[in-house]
Amino acid sequence: MSEGTAMDGKTPSELIDGRIAELGDWRGETLARVRALIRQAVPDVVEEWKWRGVPTWYRDGMICTGETYKSAVKLTFAKGAALDDPARLFNSSLDGNVRRAIDIREGEGIDEEALKALLLEAVALNRKPRR
Repeated sequence: MSEGTAMDGKTPSELIDGRIAELGDWRGETLARVRALIRQAVPDVVEEWKWRGVPTWYRDGMICTGETYKSAVKLTFAKGAALDDPARLFNSSLDGNVRRAIDIREGEGIDEEALKALLLEAVALNRKPRR
């Protein structure tokens, strides 16, 4: 996994580790679980730290971000509107032309296989030549 350096000499992965630890609640656990699933689905994923503290995952282009809010962990897929979502994971930002998001709230499970399939589809879309 390649990573560039980020703030305070820490790598993006170290900054994401810090975010998970500082949350210290269900949101940190959820972000850690989602991150693990991303790494399983896309072993050569590149982690970045963008926009003053948003974990972001790339492979041949941006895959998704992992934002944390009081009531949700939000996975925003950069090209989500172009992805097939047969498991209907997308439940947020549905009216945009490009992005789609999955809000995971406290106590909600994650359909791990469907999420991995969506991640792989996002990478495949990133690899398609542009017209």
